[in-house]
Amino acid sequence: MAVNVDTVYRTVLLILNKEQRGYMTPDEFNKVSAQVQLEIFNEYFEDLNQKLRLPGNNSEYADRTNNIQEKISIFEELGTADYANPYFVLPNTTGSSIAATPITTVVLTQVYTITGIPLNVLDAGNAVVSFNGIVQPKSNWTIAGLNIILTDAPTSVFTINISVSPYSFYKLGSVVYNNTIDVQRVQPNELVSLNLSDLTKPSNRYPVYIYKDYKMYIYPTTIQSLITATYIRRPIAPSWGFTTGANNQYFYSASNSIDFELHPTEQTNIITKILLYSGIIIQNTDIIQITAQQLQAEQNNSKA
Repeated sequence: MAVNVDTVYRTVLLILNKEQRGYMTPDEFNKVSAQVQLEIFNEYFEDLNQKLRLPGNNSEYADRTNNIQEKISIFEELGTADYANPYFVLPNTTGSSIAATPITTVVLTQVYTITGIPLNVLDAGNAVVSFNGIVQPKSNWTIAGLNIILTDAPTSVFTINISVSPYSFYKLGSVVYNNTIDVQRVQPNELVSLNLSDLTKPSNRYPVYIYKDYKMYIYPTTIQSLITATYIRRPIAPSWGFTTGANNQYFYSASNSIDFELHPTEQTNIITKILLYSGIIIQNTDIIQITAQQLQAEQNNSKA
């Protein structure tokens, strides 16, 4: 369930070129697309908050609250929180990692070009590097742009494998202990009050947690395992991948591309918002005014 990045890019170019209004390069499109996807994603939570204040309806497909929850559900995850004394680390990455094309150190140099992973994924993701199948600490390598830089030049030929987990934590949902007990979130001052009485003091049957700086402090502190959490992950940035022809023309590369992770019903909204930004890039006030009016009309209709 996604919106094809090539379809969006071709549609944007078609609309821009129809009246010779300008052109949007793949790099500009990728940067704007990442911004647009994040904007739409963030709007879901405010929209859901508004819709929950209104009565729903019995329609199977037109209940607005259910429709927004369906769009958010794409990003819902369940993960294990690891204990890192004295707190639990939130689940941070999930889903299938993206693997780069293996690199063989035939030329014994410190710098090698990474292919098969878009730059925006490398920038935002959690990279794992291995030499001949052995995972390497970050002290042995750094990634800068589309290059991996080895701390020491290799003295023999080996294979470098790079994978990136691009999904990251965004919003915390429910925290559960031992798959059966809900852990309640409290504020620091509430914890002080709870500890004043043996009846309200946190226990293994009634644990609580304090959430601070993306860390969960679980009480009682004897709980040091079996904590899971539901959460919303951040969408991975879309990317229109390409190869360059002899005359510097761009050819779409599906294997190096990443589709929009948004619900298919968002395709029109994505295109309209990208056109708004494209008007700013190419300094065309007509495009800015038309798309801004269209977005405002759609927003008024969805909130009516």
